[in-house]
Amino acid sequence: MNFKNDRYKTLVLPPRIKILEALGAIADERIRVLDEKNAEVVSSDGSRKYHVYVDINNGIVSSNDNGTRYRGYIGYPIIAFLMLKKMLPFDKDIAEALKGIQWKKLNEKYKRYFIVEKIVKSKATKQGISPRYIDGFIAQVISELKKFEFKMKEEKTDITSYF
Repeated sequence: MNFKNDRYKTLVLPPRIKILEALGAIADERIRVLDEKNAEVVSSDGSRKYHVYVDINNGIVSSNDNGTRYRGYIGYPIIAFLMLKKMLPFDKDIAEALKGIQWKKLNEKYKRYFIVEKIVKSKATKQGISPRYIDGFIAQVISELKKFEFKMKEEKTDITSYF
């Protein structure tokens, strides 16, 4: 790849809930690894397929999920792929407790990540996973994410198509 003339933006850390959403995607087996750098992730309701690219050596990532593309943070499909690649911590017990959650439905209904996080933690608590344990795991993943500086190629917009 020739990176010289391309413009890149640095992605920021994700909202906490995205770490849990990544675990849920893994538990639900919604990730298909295509090769060392590419994967596909299906949304929790099955309506979307996200294409994930991770080039660790160059610090380049991409995913067509809304969080990554439009909000500029490391989205859950990237996090899930990094967990599968053993580049981020993974917790099987938490993942199993989050199996079957309809993330898209919850996010659209409540529109506040802290509310969704509370609901999800309540479900996990019923399965023997404490909120404190989950908080510790989230902190661990965020700490590891801070060690990376991921960049994503900026999309070029042709504004003439709007006139």
